[in-house]
Amino acid sequence: MKNILLTCVFAIMGITVWAQEGLKLGFQAGLPLGDYNDQVGVVLGLDAGYMWAPNKVFDLGVKAGYIYGFPEKFRSGTILVDLPSIQFAPIAASVRIWPSRSFSFGADIGQAFGLNEGNDGGFYYRPQIGFLMGAQTELNFSYTGINQDQESFSLITMGLVYTFLSARSYR
Repeated sequence: MKNILLTCVFAIMGITVWAQEGLKLGFQAGLPLGDYNDQVGVVLGLDAGYMWAPNKVFDLGVKAGYIYGFPEKFRSGTILVDLPSIQFAPIAASVRIWPSRSFSFGADIGQAFGLNEGNDGGFYYRPQIGFLMGAQTELNFSYTGINQDQESFSLITMGLVYTFLSARSYR
């Protein structure tokens, strides 16, 4: 409950500040690791968030997203086993540090809510590195982890982020 409250406070604070900097929309694709590796084949995700840049070195903001894990299908003789898809809706606070004009690293930390049956969600974290490909386009690589009660949903991803309404076009 504390994680949800903390995430909501960051979201409310971020909404008042974000409108000055920009909306970020992202798409990522990845492969599962660990506990879900045999159940999920490929994972796709979408993110939307606002970032505020108090100076040229770091950005702060909030994000919300959707993660969808496509289930594996197994055939044993004449029996086809259909596993359920895995779905999450993460809400997180974000920080990015820009040591140069074209490279950043940072993390998203918050709560991922499980959307499919029997999925309670858990603590969400996503460290990442990013490379600017233009004034508004970024390529990033990340590790996503969602710690649930008995197991952990983790994956590696590659994504593309586009920034709208940015007050600062180059770092």
